[in-house]
Amino acid sequence: MQPLDPDTKPSSTLFTDPAPARSFPTAAVAIAAVAVIILVAALVLLERRGPAPSPHTLQPTAAYASSLPVSNLQMSESTSMSGGKQTYIEGHIANHGTQTVTGITVQVVFANDTHMAPQIETGPLNLIYMRQPYVDTRPVSASPIAPGAEADFRLIFDDVSDNWNQQLPEIRITQVESH
Repeated sequence: MQPLDPDTKPSSTLFTDPAPARSFPTAAVAIAAVAVIILVAALVLLERRGPAPSPHTLQPTAAYASSLPVSNLQMSESTSMSGGKQTYIEGHIANHGTQTVTGITVQVVFANDTHMAPQIETGPLNLIYMRQPYVDTRPVSASPIAPGAEADFRLIFDDVSDNWNQQLPEIRITQVESH
């Protein structure tokens, strides 16, 4: 045994923390690098596509639109107790092409007689699948339109401008999804 020196403090390794091992956080750096690469790739892809067109700007018709004639257009309106008004456009669409159609986007152009720009509404075309006890619709993807097939559709609008001339609007097919 060694004699105790009153000026020396006892050294005990029993209650001290071990020195932390310092290592490079390779997993964290790798995850951050992958995230940065994905972000840069997404930004490059978005920039190449350009900005998305406004739903209120007239778009060109889809190439397959000529194979999807629209006929028997009828309009109606309903007013709710709260004073809201809905405008309905019903019609018939046929697929004279060679592809099965699984989705249709239309633009409806509500013209006016006041020399102002028309109101343009863009949205999906929904097919009527039930008329009793009320008219109910579903997307084209739920009931694809095969080549040679036909279907009835309904479009619903909540906010048609007061300056609309109350004539049948123009319906333009701007996108067609098919296989």
